[in-house]
Formats: sequence, structure tokens, C-alpha cells
Amino acid sequence: MGKLAPITEQFQHFVEDLKESFWGDLYGATKEAWKKFLDAESIRERDRYLGAGWYERSAEPKRDYRNGFYKRDYVTVFGTLRLRIARTRKKNFLPAGLERFQRRAEEVMLLIREAFLRGIGTRQVGRVVAILTGEPISAQTVSNVTRGLDAAVERFRQARLSDEWVYLFLDGVNLKVRRPSGRQCVQMLVAYGVRADGSRQLLGFIRSRGESQAAWEGLLNDLQRRGLVGEKLRMIITDGCAGLAAAMQTVYPNAKHQRCWVHKMRNIAGQARKRDHAAVKAGAQAIYKAENRAKARAAAGRFAWRWRSAYPSMVKQLEKDLPQLLTFFDFPKHLWRKLRTTNAIERIFLEVRRRTRPMVVFVNDPSVDRIVFSIFNRFNEQWRNRTLRLFTQAA
Repeated sequence: MGKLAPITEQFQHFVEDLKESFWGDLYGATKEAWKKFLDAESIRERDRYLGAGWYERSAEPKRDYRNGFYKRDYVTVFGTLRLRIARTRKKNFLPAGLERFQRRAEEVMLLIREAFLRGIGTRQVGRVVAILTGEPISAQTVSNVTRGLDAAVERFRQARLSDEWVYLFLDGVNLKVRRPSGRQCVQMLVAYGVRADGSRQLLGFIRSRGESQAAWEGLLNDLQRRGLVGEKLRMIITDGCAGLAAAMQTVYPNAKHQRCWVHKMRNIAGQARKRDHAAVKAGAQAIYKAENRAKARAAAGRFAWRWRSAYPSMVKQLEKDLPQLLTFFDFPKHLWRKLRTTNAIERIFLEVRRRTRPMVVFVNDPSVDRIVFSIFNRFNEQWRNRTLRLFTQAA
């Protein structure tokens, strides 16, 4: 046999172009064939409903009349199909086979939602989807798809809660929402619970204009309505908001109250002069790092004696808050570090801020609920089979 001729680079390009042309033509022909089939199927559905085709007389009295067509885009595995949907004055006729080629193919829906939840704007999401479908998706279409999350948000809000929660962490995070009068801050109030066995869950959230007693009572009453009566609730950890403290006494009066030391340290540091900052910080830390409640009170006394003349209002407030700041000493020692702050929920807020930062401002209130729910739901799924070992030991 003769020697085979070597394959040149030019020949390789020719083969690649041929493949691309062949498969491109085949893809285009298949897409066009499905479009024609589905268009025709819609017309057939209408004719069956009316009992007669074009220019035919029905044997029975007319119950409805043809009303032309409307066009709608459907993203399918063959790309975006723009179909002519037949209609009458009373109803529309989607082709029977369209269920196989959903209005939004599952992969495309997941892509749209995931891109939205990662903070990509609706216009940019359309361009990303175009990479897969071959045609851009409008910002309105992206918004329509993400509205599918509303039902999931409502299920989350109505879900029953067991009355097994022992520790409740409460805090709020600010988000910006677009209003007719301009951008406004919306407060998202959040509840995070831990059971005796160390399992945890984000239990609920509501939007409010601030952290008033009425706003916090709204969240706590909702938790109670859904089943968290509070029979086993031993402690509620908060940021020190006065409205929240009052709401707790109204809804869960039997639970002990722990003020967050991280928030208290920020308040103390914010009032200290720069030259005193290090000494003030060390003195305050000595209180919550003490070996027991008695030594903590002694450290608080030393702090007050040293700084009363320089910062009288700061010292007075610390002495007033001290009982709630030392509640964690009533619990097992290995839990002190976890129970004296709201850090558990603050870490979740960091993720909320990270994921929402690219959005800058939400277009409306439902969009806030969708993104916050999706972030919280993801955390809950991650925690489903993972427990906090420290709390398990305490149990």
C-alpha cells in the first residue's frame, strides 16, 4: 500500500469547518422543524375546541370565536423558539407537546436563579443565559422567573416549628430598597435557633422600618404562632436593642436574656478617647473573660472605679446592663464563648452582605425576601445533618 499523505493544518481547519457547518445546519433545521410542528399543533388544538377548521362550518352553534395569535418565547434544549400561540376570545391553546420543552428548561431556570442569587443584575443574567440559549433573555423575563421563589418564601414563613429550641439568637441587618421617594433602608429582623442536641436552623425573618418593640414582637409572635411556644427555651441572645428586650418580656418572659458582648465592646470602644482605647478595652474584656460570675463582677467594679470620672455615662450604662451581660455564667462553661455573643448570626449576615453587595439596592420588597430566603435556605440545607458539638456535649 502507498504511504498515507500527512494531515496538514489546512485540512484540519477544513474538517472543523465542515463539522461546524453540518451540525449547525442540522441544529437549525431541527429547531425550525419543531417550531413549525408546535405552531401547527396550537392551531389544531384550537380547531378541535371550536369543532371546525378555517372556512368550515360547525354542525353545532358556535360557543367561541377565533381571536388570532400571540407570540411567546420558549427556551428549550434547541434554543429559544418564538411560537405563534392560537387563541379564541375565551382561551389560549398551548400545543400539547410543549410540556416536553418547558417554557424555561430546567437547566436555564436554575442558571437564571443561581445568577440572580449571586448578585448579578437582571440585565446581566440575560446575557449570561444567551451563552446557552443563543438568544438574550430580557430583564423582565429574568424577573418573572425569580418570582417563582415567592411560593417558596411563603412556605418557609408558614412552616410549623417544633418547640424544642433551647437557645434563640436574634439580630437585624440593614438592606437598601428602592422607593418612589428614593433609596431607603429596610431592617431585616432574623431568628436563629439551636436545639439541645446542637442542631441549628434559621427559623424566620421579617422586614421592618426599624427595631421597635412592635417590630420584634411581630417576629416573636410569628415564631410562637408557628409552634415555638417556648417551653424548652432557656436563653435568648440579642444585640442589646431596647425594643427587642421589651418584646422578649412580652412573648417569652421565662427565657433568660444575654446581651451580646461584641456589641457592648463596640459601644464602649466608641466612647473611649484614642489614648485610653487599649486600656478601656482590656478592662472590659477582663469582665467577660473572668473564671466565674463573682470574679466578673469584681472586674466590673475595678473598671468602674478606674473610668467613672473620665466616662461617667459609659460606666453607668455598663452597670445597668451588667446583669444581662453576665447571664451566660448560668450555663455550662464550655458554652460561654458561644452564648455571650450573637456571632453565630453575625456570620450569616456577612454572607447576606457579600451576596447582596453587587445589587447595591433592591428594586422592591419581594426581591429582598427572595434573596434573603435563598441564602437562609441554603444555610439550613447545609446544617441539616451537621450539629454544633459544643451544644451536644452540654446536652
